[in-house]
Amino acid sequence: MADKHDEAAPEVWVLADDRAGNVGQCLGVAEALGRSFVVKSIRYTRLARLPNVLRGASLMGVTAESRASLAAPWPRLVIAAGRRTAPVARWIKRRCGARLVQIMDPGFGGRGDFDLIAVPAHDGKGLTGGKVLTVTGAPHRVNSAKLTAAAEEWRARFAHLPRPWVGLIVGGTTKDRVFDAGMARQLGERVAVLAAGGSVLVTTSRRTDEAAEAALLATLPEPRFVHSWRAGGDNPYFGLLGLCDALVVTGDSVSMACEACASPAPVYLFAPPGFVVPKHARLHAQLYQRGLARPLEDGIHLKAWTHPPLNAAADIVAAIRERGL
Repeated sequence: MADKHDEAAPEVWVLADDRAGNVGQCLGVAEALGRSFVVKSIRYTRLARLPNVLRGASLMGVTAESRASLAAPWPRLVIAAGRRTAPVARWIKRRCGARLVQIMDPGFGGRGDFDLIAVPAHDGKGLTGGKVLTVTGAPHRVNSAKLTAAAEEWRARFAHLPRPWVGLIVGGTTKDRVFDAGMARQLGERVAVLAAGGSVLVTTSRRTDEAAEAALLATLPEPRFVHSWRAGGDNPYFGLLGLCDALVVTGDSVSMACEACASPAPVYLFAPPGFVVPKHARLHAQLYQRGLARPLEDGIHLKAWTHPPLNAAADIVAAIRERGL
C-alpha cells in the first residue's frame, strides 16, 4: 500500500466503462451517497475478455490512457459495476486500501476483496454472505428533485393536451428478443384503451426500429405527443416520469422499468409471451408482488393507484453507511 488518501481529494471514485447502464447505476449510488466523487473512465483492450480469475487484481486489459488516470490522490471508496471493472477495483484496493462497493456479481475470483456486493434479486445468482446485499431492481439516478425539475420544464409543453396523460416509454429489439410491428400494434391498441378520454405522450429509443414505431403510432389516436428518438430533439423522458398520470413501459429494459417505478404514478409493463428474457420476467414478477407495477393486459382501463418510489440506490447507500464504508 504505497499511498494514502488526500484529504482534499474526492472521497469516491466511480469506475465508468463503456456500458452506459452500469455507469448509470454507479452514478445513482454515488449521487445518493452525497459525498464528493470523481468519475474515472475505464476503456479496455482485448485482454479484458479474459476471465477475472486470470486478470486477478490488476490493470490487465485496461488501455494505457485509462491506466494513467488511476493515480494519486487516491479515494476512500470505489463504486463499480459489472465483471470487467472488478480487477481494476481490486488493483486500486491493493494500491491504497480503498473500500470497494460492487454492483452486480464481480464474478469468480476475488469476491472477498469487496466490502459490499449489491446483487439484483432478478439476476438469480444466489449469492449469500455478510458482504452481499440483495436489492429489488437496479439503482438509478431518478429522484424526487429530478422529477420535480423535469415536471417544471415540460409542463407547459403538454398543457394543451387533455388529461389523463399516459406516458408511453418504448424500448425495442434486444440481442435476445425482437420487438416487431405486430407487438408494437398490440402495445398501441392496449395503450389507446388505457388512455381513453385523455392523451398519450410517447418517447421511443434507439432500439425502436422504424417499422415498429410506424405500427405503434398508427394505433395511437390524437390528441398525443410523440418524441421519436430517430428524429432527435429534446427528449421528454424525465418529464413523462414527473408529470404523467400513468406510465406504460416496454419490458425489455431493467433500467426503464425501475426508473418508472421511481415515480408515484401507476406503472404498467408491456411484456407479452416471448418478448422478454427470463431475467426480466423475474424482475417483473418482483415488481408486481411488491405492488410497484402491474401488467398491461388487454382491455385494461386506467384506475388511480399509487406505490412507494423504487430506487435500489437508497438501499445500497444505507448499507454503505451501516458498514462504515
